[in-house]
Amino acid sequence: MTLSFTGMPVLVVGAGVSGEAATLALLAAGAIVTVTAPKAGEGTERMARAGARIALGLAAPPHGTGLVVTSPGLPPTDPLLRAAEAAGTEVIGEVELAWRLQPAAGPAWLALTGTNGKTTTVRMLESMLLAAGLRAVACGNVGLPITQATLATPPYEVLAVELSSFQLYRAPTVRPTAAAVLNLAPDHLDWHGTMDEYAAAKAHIWAGGIAIGNADEPAVVELLAAAPGEHVTFTLREPNIGQLGVVNNTLVDRAFEDLSTVDGPPSVQLADPATVGTILSTVDEVRPAGPHNVANALAAAALARSYGVPPKAVREGLRRFVPDRHRNEYVATVGGVAYVDDSKATNPHAAGASLAAYPRIVWVAGGQLKGAEVDGLVAAYAPKLAGAVLLGQDRAILAKAIARHAPNLPVIEVSSTDDGAMLEVVRAAAGLARPGDTVLLAPAGASWDMFANYNARGAAFVAAVHQLPGAPS
Repeated sequence: MTLSFTGMPVLVVGAGVSGEAATLALLAAGAIVTVTAPKAGEGTERMARAGARIALGLAAPPHGTGLVVTSPGLPPTDPLLRAAEAAGTEVIGEVELAWRLQPAAGPAWLALTGTNGKTTTVRMLESMLLAAGLRAVACGNVGLPITQATLATPPYEVLAVELSSFQLYRAPTVRPTAAAVLNLAPDHLDWHGTMDEYAAAKAHIWAGGIAIGNADEPAVVELLAAAPGEHVTFTLREPNIGQLGVVNNTLVDRAFEDLSTVDGPPSVQLADPATVGTILSTVDEVRPAGPHNVANALAAAALARSYGVPPKAVREGLRRFVPDRHRNEYVATVGGVAYVDDSKATNPHAAGASLAAYPRIVWVAGGQLKGAEVDGLVAAYAPKLAGAVLLGQDRAILAKAIARHAPNLPVIEVSSTDDGAMLEVVRAAAGLARPGDTVLLAPAGASWDMFANYNARGAAFVAAVHQLPGAPS
């Protein structure tokens, strides 16, 4: 969809990555752009040099504003956004702007969302598309800003688009070629207000073409039932017709078999002798390890296959894929104990997926739980725990849950919040672990109480592991 922005007064709210990308795209399209942000910085300086007017701390859009493009982080309750809507001015996000600016012959969008696993999955998808020889890139909530991706020269053929619930909330006309929902668990309820609103924002990703969902997630199945268009699901079990799944340690496609190439891999016999499925890869080739990442790989494969990517490119894409840092990342083995960094597990659902991947665990957890309930998480994985080391703002909540569901579990609480806190945490965990155990950083909470972000928390964990006696240099 290409709309004319020539001469339109547009207010961009926020001077972060998406705000700057939106501003530059709007200026190139001929819009008259005003940018507002709480304070000046390098971003506002660059946007001013590009031709935008900077008006810090606005409480309402300037008179005559025809459109507001907002940062995804601002909730619907923000006073400036409410003032815009009260004045009858449309409020959209950068994702919607990219869709409206994209030329008619622009790239196809293969989009995905979910509470957890989005970035890993979109990177897997990007790797599969590149392995198929397509000009493709990951964008949206990861990688390249989506306005840059849709308007790139030379143009991309297809985009692997990661979308958050915040972005989807402000993307009313976006219609991806195919879209997947990985999972759905309570998160960002302080932004959306209710779980129903959060789920509705996620479900909007299915407004376009093929709707792909996780058949093992009841909340996703319920949402998918109301989605328009063709439905495809993926499962960690043996797949039915119309599904991708797992058979005898292999990833199998029974949804897009008509897209298989003559020189593709052999078929695998399923339970019904009259039907076959196409082998895509093996469970052992999925990295990082763990059932949740096998599900992520199946989702990426479904999106790739929906665009006609041959099976051999799906497999090659998984082989080439290099996971981002701090996502179930093996750090080292010290004294027979493995240390794994999953600092990106910033909510209970993500932590549960990580805990499921290892047989006996010393759990490093804590941070800002953001009101999330943790009793179910602790009850489900208590039998796997050899001990727990808790840190951060909400460590007491986790300690109480452990006391209820695993009263005999050794628990160490670290109250320090200075630079040496993680070293104290890792040494405590090493003291609880025995050979064969995994010390797993899967915090179940956000990092901002002690660290700049989850990357900094993970880096502190890795550095602390390498300071243990006997750790590899």
